[in-house]
Amino acid sequence: MIKYLIFDFDGVIVDSEILAAKAFNKILNEININEYSPELIASKYAGNKTIKVASELAKIHNIPDYNIIYNKVMRTVGSLYDKDLKEVERIRSFLEINDLELFIGSNSGKQRIIKGLLKVGLSKYFNEKNIYSFEMVKNPKPSPDIYLKIIEDNKLNSKEVIVLEDSVLGVKSAIDANLKVIGVTAASHWTNRSPQILIDAGSYQTINTYLDLIKILKKL
Repeated sequence: MIKYLIFDFDGVIVDSEILAAKAFNKILNEININEYSPELIASKYAGNKTIKVASELAKIHNIPDYNIIYNKVMRTVGSLYDKDLKEVERIRSFLEINDLELFIGSNSGKQRIIKGLLKVGLSKYFNEKNIYSFEMVKNPKPSPDIYLKIIEDNKLNSKEVIVLEDSVLGVKSAIDANLKVIGVTAASHWTNRSPQILIDAGSYQTINTYLDLIKILKKL
């Protein structure tokens, strides 16, 4: 019987991966790197920490200091979040009828998660003590550290847990923690993309709407 749900944050609770991708697209275009659409960036780098993406792109394009990208992207992302951040479609409907205990395990910072939940009006569904961020563990995803910490701190039975992830990186993190994962493709960065990569990474199933999650949980 499933008693606990652990949500990733970006792309699972808030529809933010596409906003980060748009910020990278804008900044790269400003320095005459025009080969990355927001959709390509989202499909390639969703789930990664912003600083890692900036570092990888700097290496690819022989930019000596990744901060040239990172600092501008962070400012742009902040502006987009304040203006355009929304919840993932249908998640509110699910949360309103949910009776399981909820956790968040994310590569984002805890204060950013709390701010995001407040922004979209979902903070009442998540207890602050159940929000886990990369600052709380030694290694971020794809390491399993954050999921192992949630299990250990709260003395959860792994067989009673479902993880909700939207990226291959996140799915691998949860699988390596020996947890069952459902892939979520409900956010904007999954438009016109196949969910098969999440199945291939180890997801038990995938959903493109939270209405499907209700049906799946009833069978588990």
